[in-house]
Amino acid sequence: MPPLMNNHGNYIVSMGNVCRWMAEQAEEMGVEIFPGMACSEVVYAEDGSVKGVVAGEFGKNADGTPGPNYEPGMELHGKYVFLGEGVRGSLAKEVIAKFNLSQGKEPQKFGLGMKEIWEIDPEKHHEGRVTHTMGWPLGKNAGGGSFIYHLDNNQVYVGFVVHLNYQNPHLFPYMEFQRFKHHPMVADLLKGGKRVAYGARAISEGGYQSMPKMVAPGVALLGCSVGMVNVPRIKGNHNAMLSGKAAAEAAFEALSAGRASDELSDYEADVREGAIGQDLKKVRNVKPMWSKWGLTASLALGGLDMWTNTLGFSLFGTMSHGKSDAEATGPAAKFAPIDYPKPDGKLSFDRLTNVSFSFTNHDESQPAHLKLKDPDVPVKVDLATYGGPSARYCPAGVYEFVETNGSPEFVINFQNCVHCKTCDIKDPAQNITWTTPQGGDGPNYP
Repeated sequence: MPPLMNNHGNYIVSMGNVCRWMAEQAEEMGVEIFPGMACSEVVYAEDGSVKGVVAGEFGKNADGTPGPNYEPGMELHGKYVFLGEGVRGSLAKEVIAKFNLSQGKEPQKFGLGMKEIWEIDPEKHHEGRVTHTMGWPLGKNAGGGSFIYHLDNNQVYVGFVVHLNYQNPHLFPYMEFQRFKHHPMVADLLKGGKRVAYGARAISEGGYQSMPKMVAPGVALLGCSVGMVNVPRIKGNHNAMLSGKAAAEAAFEALSAGRASDELSDYEADVREGAIGQDLKKVRNVKPMWSKWGLTASLALGGLDMWTNTLGFSLFGTMSHGKSDAEATGPAAKFAPIDYPKPDGKLSFDRLTNVSFSFTNHDESQPAHLKLKDPDVPVKVDLATYGGPSARYCPAGVYEFVETNGSPEFVINFQNCVHCKTCDIKDPAQNITWTTPQGGDGPNYP
């Protein structure tokens, strides 16, 4: 294996626990943290620069009008605003479009990562063990793979990633994950154990060539708002944390020099030329090779490319990604439907049962945070041309087509949403826009 794949000597931790611990350290230093609320709008200065965000808007009625307990939210202003929303953040998406930050870059690519936490038989538990797999059971239908991490307390993280550039709209990523757990190796590990949590999140996979410009007047994008995941290692936390440090240091220097609300160009240079850029540049061709030539060829050629990149060169240059994941979706008529086995309730579970283990909650009286640009498109385009893939690509069962008076109707069960952002990414017509729900509603991952 190339040295870039080495994980020895590292720790396996819960990022939820790390963030809770870091919050305590930050508050002891005087940092103000506002939990239980979402940043729903960008605030712009008269000169067009970003000067802040709106946070904590509560009490809207389902139709979007202010209710009896409406609270307009706070405008939080800053000399520099950092957006660290994760993959496909709604405010970062707006800023990227407004300032045309993706001009000249490859389209961002994504995967859908689904994860369950299991408590397993102590005799099968090996704290510190990491298992990665590629391919099965996806076959030629999609790229992807799995990760299994053994934590403490006899717990394991079992995760499965499906690349969202798949063509066959009949593909059901969630059911591929459930089928994966019936592989003899995984089934034996989980036998006698119990699932205790479930969640899902999109993953940015475009890498080095897809990173947009990271700064605009008054604002900087951090971590997966840019897209800093090392695809072959399925890891981005390390780069996200480094980006936060780099942005903070650039802002400190700017403020010390009396600057404000301009572009933190030193931050961008640090990311592209420093440890983050060096990490991502060496693996930049793994994802496009996988997409272009499939698993077997990409294993050989991607491995070769990673080896040569450790020596400072690539035989392939920098490969392009081509289409966006939405554009990659093909018409349903060109592909055969896929027959998925029914979940057995022991190793595999139906979606809605699993969603209850994400502990997600949305006040049903609020406006749906999943917006349609055109309410007619789901039936006329999504269902008619593509077979209604939204009913399958969502890992929480938010979208469904039901018969009403003999005609199909598109239903959005926004209460189920686990905030993965897949719909915003994969919808072929790009008709669904994910926005922040009211307050801190959403999944509650312990």
